[in-house]
Amino acid sequence: MTTNGKMKNIYLYARFERLWHWLQTLLIIILLLTGFEVHGAFALLGFWDAVEVHNFVGLTWLIAFAFFAFWIFTTGEWRQYVPTTKKMLSVVRYYMYGIFRGEPHPVPKRKEAKHNPLQRIVYLILAAILLPVQMVSGFLYWGYNSWGDWGLSWLSLQVVALVHTTGAFAILSFIVVHVYMITTGHTIFAHTRAMITGWEEVADEESVGDWEYKTKTKAAY
Repeated sequence: MTTNGKMKNIYLYARFERLWHWLQTLLIIILLLTGFEVHGAFALLGFWDAVEVHNFVGLTWLIAFAFFAFWIFTTGEWRQYVPTTKKMLSVVRYYMYGIFRGEPHPVPKRKEAKHNPLQRIVYLILAAILLPVQMVSGFLYWGYNSWGDWGLSWLSLQVVALVHTTGAFAILSFIVVHVYMITTGHTIFAHTRAMITGWEEVADEESVGDWEYKTKTKAAY
């Protein structure tokens, strides 16, 4: 892949994609705050109000996630998350070393490839494993009194609670890293601006590797 040193604006994120991103951000922040309050980390709403808000927002998140899953599969955007190991070491080296030396990103963003190899794996794990586990464990936690009617009496409340709490800390850790990573664009707010407007300024590359395309047919490009 070569570069001519120029920059250009590309429409990278669709309106629904941006709406989902900020809605999920708001819902997760509320869930973390109310969840930690339920666990006694601090007092803000009061225990029972925190429980009610947490349950309502959790169910809202579950419904919103279902819409996102429908959108991602019907639009073909799921291909953006197909994992690959190509240039993985280059990306890891960049974030560990090259970024501090002002080196260009080895895998610039493109409409056909919004995520680099490292992002693809992280986002796939997040969307396909961590978030569903968190939602299912939260739903089970919420419906504890109905486990008998659901034929789930064999479940352990302690295990479900541990899984749910561990998932919360994992999501919190992801948010901390994510907030840092969004400041690593060519300007500190470049990636944030893109998620608000949909437009991102990227290097004007002369070519893109075939493996980066979100579709397998070159004609789609």
